[in-house]
Amino acid sequence: MKRALVTGGSGFLGQAIVWRLLQRGVVVHSLARSYSKTLAEWGVHQFQGDISDPVIVQRAAEQCDTVFHVAAKAGIWGPRAEYDRINVVGTENVLEACENLGIRRLIYTSSPSVTFAGHDQNGVDESEPYPRRYLAHYPRTKAEAEQLVRLANSKMLATVALRPHLIWGPGDNHLVPRLLARAREGKLRRIGQRPNLVDTIYIDNAADAHLNAADRLEPGSPIAGKVYFVSQGEPEPLWDFINRLLAVADLPPVTRTVSAKVAYTVGAWLEMWYGLCGRRDEPPMTRFVALQLSTAHWFDLSAARRDLGYVPRVSTAQGLQRLRDWLQQQQSRTAS
Repeated sequence: MKRALVTGGSGFLGQAIVWRLLQRGVVVHSLARSYSKTLAEWGVHQFQGDISDPVIVQRAAEQCDTVFHVAAKAGIWGPRAEYDRINVVGTENVLEACENLGIRRLIYTSSPSVTFAGHDQNGVDESEPYPRRYLAHYPRTKAEAEQLVRLANSKMLATVALRPHLIWGPGDNHLVPRLLARAREGKLRRIGQRPNLVDTIYIDNAADAHLNAADRLEPGSPIAGKVYFVSQGEPEPLWDFINRLLAVADLPPVTRTVSAKVAYTVGAWLEMWYGLCGRRDEPPMTRFVALQLSTAHWFDLSAARRDLGYVPRVSTAQGLQRLRDWLQQQQSRTAS
């Protein structure tokens, strides 16, 4: 690997992958909608534009031998067309660029939510089927894109999809900030009383998994055309983990509880109301979130360990300590 494109290179996971590539001496291109001062300081070739534009995707991918397709529209609320445009059409554009330019390797960042059917997932592996219906556009479009990537695997282009679950750590601009903000506002509620086990993944481990996949990916290789769950391999009750996250920010644990049934009903009502009002901001609860927060999600990592040589090198405890240190540094900078 001499030159690689990272779509979404200025994002949380994308930037972690970029840094590891640079450490290896790889020339890195990044495609993102906004300019990144950090990437500029690192000497990354930045291409600004929307991934749904095939012209800018083609330009960004020129001269590259490997693509890490990380960019996506995340979240669980928004116009259907927007999710389709970015997650599906954007992936089609990446695949087209790979074909046009003769790029040999594509590592796609998928999501375990593509297999979520609303019930517990206890130690499931990659044979878990796609559900018949989805309660949010994000998992639906990620599933469509994942299938496009897997079908594109050929003698000319090797593809692989990774499903990291709930990425967190220093630099997180999504999961941790949202949790901390809701906790400070007194808006966090435990959903249900079940000790539903959930696995997550620390940012360094997620980035390592992508590099491991790239190292083993070639047309005709054993991992080509396949998909892999990757996580910490340390499932624990969801609300225990959330309280540990709150603790590193010196916030009190969540004690108030709402039943899973009530949360689901409220989510359904809010979705209908927001839809009728044409609101683009995210409802405080949806059916998808209610089910995600009240069911188990942990995965069998046997395939990733065997085929990718994946071993989480940063434990959850170590990651939490690093997150605490980072949050304290951010607080000190803000205070000064």
